[in-house]
Amino acid sequence: MEQRMRSWLPWLMGVALWWSSAAWAVTRDPLPSWKPGDARQAIMGFVAKITREGSPDYVSPAERVAVFDNDGTLWAEQPMYVQLAFTLDRIRQLASQHPEWRTTQPYQAALAGDFKTLAAGGARSVLELLMATHAGMTTDAFERLVRDWLAHARDPRFNRPYTELTYQPMRELLDYLRAHGFKTYVVSGGGAEFMRPWIEQAYGIPPEQVIGSRLREQYEVRDGQPVIVRQPEIDGSK
Repeated sequence: MEQRMRSWLPWLMGVALWWSSAAWAVTRDPLPSWKPGDARQAIMGFVAKITREGSPDYVSPAERVAVFDNDGTLWAEQPMYVQLAFTLDRIRQLASQHPEWRTTQPYQAALAGDFKTLAAGGARSVLELLMATHAGMTTDAFERLVRDWLAHARDPRFNRPYTELTYQPMRELLDYLRAHGFKTYVVSGGGAEFMRPWIEQAYGIPPEQVIGSRLREQYEVRDGQPVIVRQPEIDGSK
């Protein structure tokens, strides 16, 4: 009898583990950071009805798409957009090569940290800073700049890497939707090439599912090598 029990022990343990795993999966809260309320209830109700076969609202997995903004939705945007913080750091790094910036706006304001003057210049001033810091290099070189900056830059309030300042409830929502067959995208006004190097690690969204603003690009041959060079012009503009 004892020998027979020993032979059954691995099978019994396997059944127990399977049962506990199944029970955990059923009872686990998929959105633990969300407070009970209308928003949470609406999300879970919507997912339930569009994934239940036979429901009049059923949506096939191939058609399940969820689209998210990035700044202020998936990660912090205060006290400024992270891409703007990157841009201002680049202005400071490049200032020694451009002595004229110290007496020319909007560069003078950027170097002095004069955000009131920068804001007064509107989108045109920010765009000028972006063109000066984001263009004139290959796409590979720009990706390296973004990765290197994010590896060392710290948010001034929390002294944490910017890629750690993502919203846990939204990461849970992304996981929840993907677990129910949704394909998740980021569609943002931010630069696509600024977002793509890090978003997959932060949110689980691959680069090809990140849509954003882009600079015009041009094919060139440099030092005998074919490269794609970023131009100081928004893609699609005339």
